[in-house]
Amino acid sequence: MNRLTVDEFKEADKLSLVVVLDDVRSLHNIGAVFRTSDAFLVGGICLCGITATPPHPEMHKTALGAEFTVDWKYFMTTQEAVDELHASGYTVLAIEQCEGSTMLDECELEKGKKYAVVLGNEVKGVKQSVVDMCDGCIEIPQYGTKHSLNVSVTAGIVLWEFAKKMRKLFGY
Repeated sequence: MNRLTVDEFKEADKLSLVVVLDDVRSLHNIGAVFRTSDAFLVGGICLCGITATPPHPEMHKTALGAEFTVDWKYFMTTQEAVDELHASGYTVLAIEQCEGSTMLDECELEKGKKYAVVLGNEVKGVKQSVVDMCDGCIEIPQYGTKHSLNVSVTAGIVLWEFAKKMRKLFGY
């Protein structure tokens, strides 16, 4: 299947992309984000607020070991994570339906930039105070009766789109 070993994964070039989880409560959702981040060689995950940290048996059910491959860091608040990412030169984008948001398929990335995407709580989304700190908002186009997606599904869609664009633009 041409899969990396854990050691090869740790040494592999990662995307200049970080996932920020803003008070995500479900251990299964957190595990799924780890697994998707592993699949696309995401640079790391910021676990914020009530978001649980590895190791945890319920998280492992969906992460399937990705919680041990993908680098992560815990922050008491999402605002602290956004501040640190900005200080490290990241463009931070909330994945949220907002006035003036950019549709994901229309989002253009710039060569040489580092990006972070903030995914919110299963019920409340990304906190407004966090949205206000971000450099913009990205929205997934939706055409049915529902106006939201599960956070792990959102992560899969967003990370795939960013990985596809970054690999094409940056030559990963």
